[in-house]
Amino acid sequence: MAIRTNEDLDPDGVRMVVLWDQLQVTNSFFIPCVNTTKAISQVRSIFKTRGWQARVVITTQDDILGVRIWRTA
Repeated sequence: MAIRTNEDLDPDGVRMVVLWDQLQVTNSFFIPCVNTTKAISQVRSIFKTRGWQARVVITTQDDILGVRIWRTA
């Protein structure tokens, strides 16, 4: 079992790995989760460390609750 790094997400306790170095401005990704507050907090922390800006929307995708994140700068 891999250890969670500072840039992994786990808003509901399940580790999710995002390929941050491949995320370009205008790209987005969806985080399926129930704890949207924790997901947003984790993403904002990572974006702040990297000096990025984000647009965040709590939404559903295919009837699954989660958060969509866009890298805006």
